Parts: sequence; structure tokens; C-alpha cells
Amino acid sequence: MSTGAALAVSGVSRAFGGVYAVRDVELRVAPGELRAVIGPNGAGKSTLFALIGGQLAPQAGGVRLDGARIDRLPAHRRARLGIGVVFQAARIFPGMTALENVMVGAHPTTRAGFAAAALRLPAHRRDEREISDRATESLYRTGLGDWAHRAAEELPLGQQRALQLARALCGRPRLLLLDEPASGLRTAERERLATLIEDLRATGLTILLVEHDVAFVMRLADRVTVLDLGRVIADGTAAEIRADPRVVTAYLGTGVAA
Repeated sequence: MSTGAALAVSGVSRAFGGVYAVRDVELRVAPGELRAVIGPNGAGKSTLFALIGGQLAPQAGGVRLDGARIDRLPAHRRARLGIGVVFQAARIFPGMTALENVMVGAHPTTRAGFAAAALRLPAHRRDEREISDRATESLYRTGLGDWAHRAAEELPLGQQRALQLARALCGRPRLLLLDEPASGLRTAERERLATLIEDLRATGLTILLVEHDVAFVMRLADRVTVLDLGRVIADGTAAEIRADPRVVTAYLGTGVAA
């Protein structure tokens, strides 16, 4: 696994139809940190996630990875720089095996290029062998080793979510973006996912986690950023966030914060 990258979001804003989804958002994530972003529905979490991952472009402000500005780059260029993305909705390629699905995640980082692939040159064949090995390793790491040669669409939801994570890991990210990865998972699946995320953090990978499950977040996060109506209303450790009256009012409720 590559060394984690530093992420800096500076004054980022994005509006839709004149209504701001995020406004003047500031966020600093240190290398190797697991940062969670929480907030009520409509707070701007998904928009912020897309602005960092490259699915949306900000109308103001900037996003930097290790000091280099990336907010004007398309998503595939950001992937090449080491940003791995796992979306909330299970995104698989039907008609392909689990192994083939995971191998797709490594192609933005390959060296041989289109011409070598089209002509089946030795450089391309070396890349394919390396990618297959990396994909197999990622499958076993996420508990899917036995599913490698099964059709991806046959996997249950929990395994499809793990498959997306394996695909992101196959690209050897330095920053991993997770959009509500625990959504829809059963208790045992959620526990396995939490353990896997803890293991990834222990390798030094930088992780940004957008999640509704407060207990899941509080277990995992080094720091928590809270959004409400597109703005950051709090930022701190899990204990600080649970005790912050602004967060209690906007999101957690008195029972959670007690």
C-alpha cells in the first residue's frame, strides 16, 4: 500500500439551481488519517464527496492532494494520482467475473498504454499479469478470494460492496474515499467492513469516510467533520463531536450526545 496523501479542501462551494449544496467548506486531512464526514440528509456530504473524487467541479475554492491542485482534473486523472473511490451504490460490471471487475481498478495506473494493449506487446502482457496478481491480492484482502471466478452479479449486496472496495484497492490508492459503505449491510457484514477499514488505516492509507451510521463513524474516525446545510458546523475528535451542542441540535439528538 502506498503512503497516505494529504488532502486540503479550501473554500469550496457548489450550487444547483441557485441553492448551495456546499458553501465555503474547509477541510484538512493529514496523511494516514481517517476522517469522517457526517450530517443530516441534505447537508452536502455527497456533493463534497463528488467534488473531491472528480465527479463534480467546484464553482469556487480548490482541492489539493499533497499540495498539488486537482479540482480541475477529471476523475480518471485523479485516480492516476492515487485517489480511490467506493460509491454507495454497488457498481459492478455485469458479465464479468469478480476478478475481472477488480482488475478494472488498476488500469488507470498501468504503464504500457493503449498502443501496447492493442498490439498485445510484451509491456502490456507484463502489466496484465501484475494487475491480475494485484486484483487477486485485493480480493483475498476483502474476504472475496473464493469468489474470484464467479460472475460479479451473483454476489450478495455485502460482497458487491466489498468488491468495489477491492477494485479501489487494486489501484493502490493513497487516498480512499468511502461513500456510506455500511449502508444496507447486516450487522455481521458491517463488523467485517469496520475491521477491514481499521486494517487499511493501520497501513498508513488516508481515508475519507462519508457515513450516516454514527456508531460506525465514532468507532473508526480519528476526526469527524460535521456538515449542515452545506457548511461545516463542527470539526474535532469523536468525543468532541458528541459533546458539541451545535451537532446535537443539527444531527445527533440529545439521546446520542448524552
